Amino acid sequence: MPYTAEISRANPSCIVILIDQSGSMEDQFGQGTAGKRKADGVADAVNRLLQNLVIKCAKSEGIRDYYHVGVLGYGDKGVGSAFTGPLANRELVPISEIANSPARVEQRTKKVDDGAGGIIEQKIKFPIWIDPVYKGGTPMCEALRQSKRLVTEWIRKNVGCFPPIVINITDGEATDGNAEFVAEEIKRLSSEDGHVLLFNLHISSSNHAAVEFPDDQSMLPDDYARLLFRMSSPLPDYMWTMVQEEGIIICEHPKGFVFNADLVSVIRFLSIGTRPSNLR
Repeated sequence: MPYTAEISRANPSCIVILIDQSGSMEDQFGQGTAGKRKADGVADAVNRLLQNLVIKCAKSEGIRDYYHVGVLGYGDKGVGSAFTGPLANRELVPISEIANSPARVEQRTKKVDDGAGGIIEQKIKFPIWIDPVYKGGTPMCEALRQSKRLVTEWIRKNVGCFPPIVINITDGEATDGNAEFVAEEIKRLSSEDGHVLLFNLHISSSNHAAVEFPDDQSMLPDDYARLLFRMSSPLPDYMWTMVQEEGIIICEHPKGFVFNADLVSVIRFLSIGTRPSNLR
């Protein structure tokens, strides 16, 4: 069965996140997250994901490099690294370097159970690697081509790795061609353990009901959503199980695609889409 390779320091894997940074990302989320700009919500979600990956790779002797992670933004300035601070302009970065090189650490508050049936606000430290950006068009095809280059080079050097995962977060149609062609090229790439996984997360300002992990494009409301669905890889069996454990009702052959995600769906999707089957 594919997608069973051990992820370890000797056999690491990689994750590439593509973030739409076009002008429409200044708009607010639609249903469920009023008042929050899409760019802000996505930046927070990706920063939280990076922090969680750091925690997942932390051992008593330090951070183990189970992953190398790239975050590419695409918008007004074309395609490039979305990291800020010490990691600016870096592409694939070992998770230990990410842990030690946030651009800054902010103090935030979160609501927690006080143990007596109430809710209190607790101050937390929140490291920032990615800032919100929103300007220009949507060069998604070039972003996918850049991710293809990164994962191709990664597989060449790590032939037995757990297959790389590419996650594309977007709210708009590509302005530089038909993204489906390069998406198919990415999905045909493979390590000895299986094909590269390409997942797509659609966010929007509309109030359409979210559609999570569908297996049929006919339930989607427009051609663009159906395009992103076709671009997405099927969920491996172990992720299918994780989705069920989250209480999401899904079909038998779901794809790694969410339509019209709110902020909660963004966070959940990133968590499921980057959770390994065999981390050692």
